[in-house]
Amino acid sequence: MASLIPAQLSAKWEVHEWRNALAILNTVHPREWKDIVAVLSAFTLTKSAIAAPGGRKTSNIAGAIDQAFYDRGWEERNFETAVVVDGVEHPSPTHKVDCFKGKVALEMEWNNKDPFFDRDLNNFRLLFELRTVEVGVIVTRSDELQAIFDSLDKGKSYGASTTHMSKLLPKIEGGGGGGCPIVALGMTVRCYDSSR
Repeated sequence: MASLIPAQLSAKWEVHEWRNALAILNTVHPREWKDIVAVLSAFTLTKSAIAAPGGRKTSNIAGAIDQAFYDRGWEERNFETAVVVDGVEHPSPTHKVDCFKGKVALEMEWNNKDPFFDRDLNNFRLLFELRTVEVGVIVTRSDELQAIFDSLDKGKSYGASTTHMSKLLPKIEGGGGGGCPIVALGMTVRCYDSSR
């Protein structure tokens, strides 16, 4: 697995995969993988961004990462799905995907409640079974960032029940994404710049 992760990404991010997702990104979706590596390698977590008020999407952390993907042609995407039984169609809507391009779905879970991981994984499972998504990617934070939040008196805002890697991995390993190949990327302390 290590040979499939560019050094500039592994220098700042914790990387986990399920069902050979990295091999699929490298060989089947190299442009999308290049975008992921470029966006995340360039990202810096600043002290001022952590201190700023705001929820998941209003935060300049999640928003900055999403925008960097949108600038590279990714898009927020809803999918109209339905189940047909004996000629009768029953709508079966999926949740929107934060960033989508070339059959790669990427979700940014910076500081949500951890059940959002279940929603994302279920969405990946369904869209994979419908042959719409070939790899799901979840970007979140590494557990080690908690020490920084605590030192800035923001620890309560980033509590144990919010989205971070140790909440995500058991859900993936327990089969939450079904057969969908998944990459989980966790922002580490090496992304942090305390001077800004």
